[in-house]
Amino acid sequence: MIQRTCIVFISLLGSFCPLGMAMLNLTLPHHHPNPEAVAQDVQRRVNTSVARRLLLDFSDETTSYSSSCLTGNPIDDCWKCDPNWEADRQRLADCAIGFGQYALGGKGGRLYIVTDASDHDPVTPSPGTLRYAVIQSEPLWIIFASNMLIHLREELIFNSYKTLDGRGADVHIIGGGCITLQLITNVIIHNVHIHHCIPSGNTNIRSSPTHYGYRSKSDGDGISIFGSKDIWIDHCSLSHCTDGLIDVVMASTGITISNNHFSHHNEVMLLGHSDDYLPDSGMQVTIAFNHFGKKLVQRMPRCRRGYIHVVNNDFTQWEMYAIGGSGNPTINSQGNRYTAPLNPYAKEVTKRVVTEEKHWKNWNWRSEGDIMVNGAYFVTSGVTLELEYEKAYSVEPKSVGFIDQLTINAGVLGGRNNGLGKWSTGTDDEGNSDDSVGSNAPSRPSSFSVLDTFLVASSSSLLVFYFLIDYVILIRLN
Repeated sequence: MIQRTCIVFISLLGSFCPLGMAMLNLTLPHHHPNPEAVAQDVQRRVNTSVARRLLLDFSDETTSYSSSCLTGNPIDDCWKCDPNWEADRQRLADCAIGFGQYALGGKGGRLYIVTDASDHDPVTPSPGTLRYAVIQSEPLWIIFASNMLIHLREELIFNSYKTLDGRGADVHIIGGGCITLQLITNVIIHNVHIHHCIPSGNTNIRSSPTHYGYRSKSDGDGISIFGSKDIWIDHCSLSHCTDGLIDVVMASTGITISNNHFSHHNEVMLLGHSDDYLPDSGMQVTIAFNHFGKKLVQRMPRCRRGYIHVVNNDFTQWEMYAIGGSGNPTINSQGNRYTAPLNPYAKEVTKRVVTEEKHWKNWNWRSEGDIMVNGAYFVTSGVTLELEYEKAYSVEPKSVGFIDQLTINAGVLGGRNNGLGKWSTGTDDEGNSDDSVGSNAPSRPSSFSVLDTFLVASSSSLLVFYFLIDYVILIRLN
């Protein structure tokens, strides 16, 4: 029997010698040998979660809180609907999908509670501070005693096997750096605000209990991932940084960037060091369920080499382009909603950066089940791969309502009814409240037409039937 899986919108309508150590690190076979299989596994998990959600919609029985809060987002549905999630925080480590699904973070380690928001000494940090926690050699699951604004003096350099878990508190990280993951492995960063990060450095900074060293000036990235693997960035809100919001370079791989909210920035995300840096060919990144929001210009992401799976994200306008690349990256775009800006010269989703068509026409850039709004269009290239799975009962992808459902909680969590605590983030540079970022946000304007509403309403029963078939098949196969 053929395993029938499909993306929801097809079915539903520690060192300071960077370059030398990175080259040594990248000779190891860290990348997945079959990235297409990983992409298909993401699709399977989305379909399973959405099928559960559809069953609830058509059930006449009274459902529990745990059942009624399901959204179809496989990451959130894995842990968020448990009213006692706080008693088992480390369950989160079992919920990642995509290339970063093996990130353990601090799973199995002790709980460390940040009680001190200060960052006075980057060489000798005080116990109770965040910096003291992230440099430790042992696995740690790091949580926060209260709401905190942590103004970093210098970049915050992590050691391996750490989880930064901001659930239940309103945690903002700003200032110098900000977060650096260099030549390490197994890190989870979850549910924190990262913004207004500026260059810092030309000073000594500690990276482990036994080592500190001189750091040159940093770029001012929100999160810099350098020569690292098994990294998961989930439910963070990122904005207003000097350089990139997230940069992934020097053959970092095994990375998932999910459920985040990006806003107010020019060069959002860079994946790959340079066109000529061959080890980046093994870079594998999953970008899923994110909301690319207000006042973003470009690089969502900008890719150099590697395999990039962009799945079920909501792109609500850009000023130049959404997805760009050079150096022959593979870009697999599936089930996203791309809303183009009003500018008639910026409708294209894609951009081949400083590359002539004769060179990029064979690059593997494909779009499956994406929704194009306001004149957006995706320029594909390369020979379409023969899919290894059957597209079960494919329907023209019009159901933008499911993009809203899958990304409804993008960004930092903190609504009144989700058991994670109420928070307020103040205002942005223009005096506008940022409280709308996260799960207590009002619904974003939908491009759902009257015809779309009719089609979805009239065909819902049939779609549930199809999903039930897929669900039973998947259970039998697994």
